[in-house]
Amino acid sequence: MSKLNLSKLGPGLLFAGAAIGVSHLVQSTRAGADYGWGLVWALLLINLFKYPFFQYGPRYSQATGETLLDGYYKLGKGYLWAYFILNMATMFTIQSAVTIVTAGLAATLFGWTTDIVTWGIVITLSCSFILVLGKYQWLDKLIKVIMLVLAVSSILAVSVAFMKNDTPIPLEQIFPEASGLLFLIAFLGWMPAPLDISIWHSIWTLEKNKMSTKNSLKESLFDFNVGYIATIILALCFLGLGALVMYGSGSQFSNQGGAFAQQLIELYTSSLGQAAYGIIGIAAFTTMLSTTLTTLDASPRAMSRTVQLLFKKEHRNYYLHWMVILTLGTASIFFFLLSEMGQLVQIATVLSFITAPLYAFLNYRLVTSEAMPKKYQPKIGLRILSISGLLFLTGFTLFYLLSL
Repeated sequence: MSKLNLSKLGPGLLFAGAAIGVSHLVQSTRAGADYGWGLVWALLLINLFKYPFFQYGPRYSQATGETLLDGYYKLGKGYLWAYFILNMATMFTIQSAVTIVTAGLAATLFGWTTDIVTWGIVITLSCSFILVLGKYQWLDKLIKVIMLVLAVSSILAVSVAFMKNDTPIPLEQIFPEASGLLFLIAFLGWMPAPLDISIWHSIWTLEKNKMSTKNSLKESLFDFNVGYIATIILALCFLGLGALVMYGSGSQFSNQGGAFAQQLIELYTSSLGQAAYGIIGIAAFTTMLSTTLTTLDASPRAMSRTVQLLFKKEHRNYYLHWMVILTLGTASIFFFLLSEMGQLVQIATVLSFITAPLYAFLNYRLVTSEAMPKKYQPKIGLRILSISGLLFLTGFTLFYLLSL
């Protein structure tokens, strides 16, 4: 691929950077450790059924020059209010969850202090400073380096684990029951990411267009596909590491941030050797840092645009206001609601899964409505996949709610 084409990559890699975080480092690894290869079906199926709804983010923005939020507003003000309420209910928990994992890794690697709350505050403030100073341009450049480091280290780790493993691991697919069902829902909720990230992607697409010549729809979708395929491959890598190194060993992941981070890094180094401890530790840390950074950037952008539309304040940018609100809300969770990292992550992922059918419906309705130019609307194959995905997400959500 030419340098010119590489320069057009960006929003898709930011999507991958946001996605390859808790869902991969935490949930996929735990899935492999607890069920071996038994949840590969769930991983592949949810990625397939969520694909069109994520793709509609860059598709709509590239075709119309608007964010998905603008589209929701055109469909009806009530939809935008629904997004506002749902995002208020989830964004603090999501930000806290990804920051906690990042803080646990930092405490393990850097040794300045083992206090997770202190690290969480430091990381949140540092990310806020980077975003205010560097804006989208820094994100666009940093994510390409981070993704390269992560991809190489992860693929290398699972390859070595395969070569060293001499114990057969059953490939039988499993449908968890009882308490395992809650984990499955959490696993599906953030695999590869919550569906509202499609909104973030639409915003990043427009920000990318401000930096250089506007991408064509084909280029934008290629960028998206690169990021999406990367999330699937790396999810399989993390699940494989859990299966190859921890499955059947009797070991279980801790729900405490620092202990979990230590186990996570040891999972890599047990495959690659102790000499790789530092490299793997930094790779895991930068992965979670990218997720913390992208979520801290995207939620304020989305809420700023939502407020502009709902209250007709187009002339004002509320990005900094919402960043302060998100930072304070995240800090409040650290101080008052932080007991176990695993529980916090599970709450966030379950909330994301329950709200997925709404975002799927809104995205599909928008790209098939009059707001979307006919020539850019999805073809019949993508429409069929969208309807199938909507039925799957709705059916699974109802199944879970009825089983409570």
